Amino acid sequence: MKIKKYIFGKGRRGEKILLYTLKNDNGITVKITNYGGIITAIETPDKEGRKVNIALGFKSFSDYISNSYIDHCPCFGCITGRYANRIAKGKFTLDKKTYTLALNNGNNCLHGGITGFDKVIWVPKEISKLNQVGVELKYRSVHMEEGFPGNLDLTVTYQLNNKNELSIDYKATTDQKTVINLTNHTYLNLAGNGTNILAHSLYIAAQTKTVNNEELIPTGEFSKVSGTPFDFTSPTLVGARINDLPDGYDCNFVLENPNQKLVQAAILTEEKLGRKVEVFTTEPGIQLYTGYYIPDIKGQGGEKFGRFAGLALETQHYPDSPNHPSFPTTALNPGETFKSKTIYKFGLA
Repeated sequence: MKIKKYIFGKGRRGEKILLYTLKNDNGITVKITNYGGIITAIETPDKEGRKVNIALGFKSFSDYISNSYIDHCPCFGCITGRYANRIAKGKFTLDKKTYTLALNNGNNCLHGGITGFDKVIWVPKEISKLNQVGVELKYRSVHMEEGFPGNLDLTVTYQLNNKNELSIDYKATTDQKTVINLTNHTYLNLAGNGTNILAHSLYIAAQTKTVNNEELIPTGEFSKVSGTPFDFTSPTLVGARINDLPDGYDCNFVLENPNQKLVQAAILTEEKLGRKVEVFTTEPGIQLYTGYYIPDIKGQGGEKFGRFAGLALETQHYPDSPNHPSFPTTALNPGETFKSKTIYKFGLA
């Protein structure tokens, strides 16, 4: 197990941006920066032992703060919050008080607002153990940042072990009642950048999904996936029914996990090169987004992206939960600790 630290760049105010490279003994490398908690790369071997980056990201920090990237905001590899996914009309009510957020996705608030956790600088700390290396990231989101109440103290810990598991542990406390929904927004392409994900095979452990309106806001209803393009209860090619949907997949699947146990949520496989990623989580939902709106942008390191260049499997609470009392709660009270865990396990099909 190895961990190395590099200077990745400078923030807009001259802050030092670091890049941590985690390596295990099986040829897996994960690169993480303290800017936005972004996973910039995940390198894994295929069935012939050849390694490529399977996560959408840039080799240059300047690409993450370029106008072409920020204007489209694809959120490559980042921590999203305070509230991952959408809040309808940018409003929610706690204890009879209504809070108003930025509208950065049509009529709604997406991924925490204009300056969410994907664009802030986290305080990093290296973790180096015998069979595990990682980085701990801390950030204080102050009261009314992006319109959310309460001073929120966050810790997100990334760790890679020799079982080929990348774990992400989220922890938060607040001094005032607030809402919280955190996820990591890594896009995966198991064949490597420059191809699309339509030939990937996907399994999702969900019999139902939340029903959305045309703005991707839940109506409060649930629907069975059986017999629909959303049925991934057995491994199915991502592109098999994608043409039945105008913008590809961007929906929340309901995991049968009421007690917040660590359960298997999804398995993504690319048969040609033989890579596989299993997703485990304590969250009640997982969002599948197949990257219809990934922009046609290029990085300084030669990276090329575009529609269906990668897919995201975002473990989460349901979208717009603060406005749906019947959904699993996203409220956090003073004296409580928010905890969540997600594991990506890399292997061969």
